Amino acid sequence: MNYILFDGPYRDNLLPFTFTKPVADLRIGILTIREKWELFLKTTTTTVTEDYLSEKYPMVELENNVMINASVIPSKDLVEQIKSLKHNQAIFYNEELIAFFSLSNVETIDFELFDKINLNEEPILIKNTWDIFSNNGIALQRDYEKITEGRKSLPIPDSVNVVNPEQIFIEEGAILNFVTINASKGPVYIGKNSEIMEGSIIRGPLALCEGAILKLGTKIYGPTTVGPFSKVGGEVNNSVITG
Repeated sequence: MNYILFDGPYRDNLLPFTFTKPVADLRIGILTIREKWELFLKTTTTTVTEDYLSEKYPMVELENNVMINASVIPSKDLVEQIKSLKHNQAIFYNEELIAFFSLSNVETIDFELFDKINLNEEPILIKNTWDIFSNNGIALQRDYEKITEGRKSLPIPDSVNVVNPEQIFIEEGAILNFVTINASKGPVYIGKNSEIMEGSIIRGPLALCEGAILKLGTKIYGPTTVGPFSKVGGEVNNSVITG
């Protein structure tokens, strides 16, 4: 099946972030929304977005397509419902369109002719900029569980003070020594080739993405995301630095 993420009705609410990227490429938790969907669906996705972004983010349409509202954060149950969609079927939550089956040769879509399927659970929807921060904790927890499922973390160095080490995952190439990590309030994900410099103190949940750096003596209060190749110092609380 071909899966396409469309910007949906909240794109303008998410400005200025969506001036330079589709809704699907916003980061919340550890991953972007697109990366979450691709991890669940086990396939690549393309995008319906603004014309001026379409050269960088093109849409690939095949004969059979499933269109997914990019403001929706995936879950196991939702993905199962989406995978079972058939021709002339659409998933709604109340009046909110979540996903629908589309054929390439259809010019206009009339949802009054569709078989409407109710979503089994209340979805997490990113409708406004502040939803990125208010939902970052639950998104980070979901990403952590999905990314680390069936995998083993690198060992925590002896010089690191830890609380609840079962909720700490260290990827290959990460560097951390003489730091304190408290994962009792949420997981701490330390990405590939990232670095936590000496004297830093972390209270999860935290996502330190690939190549990101926490400078000497940094204090982090979760839920916080430090996106790929970002460099952070000082004191940070409930923030999302996209990368």
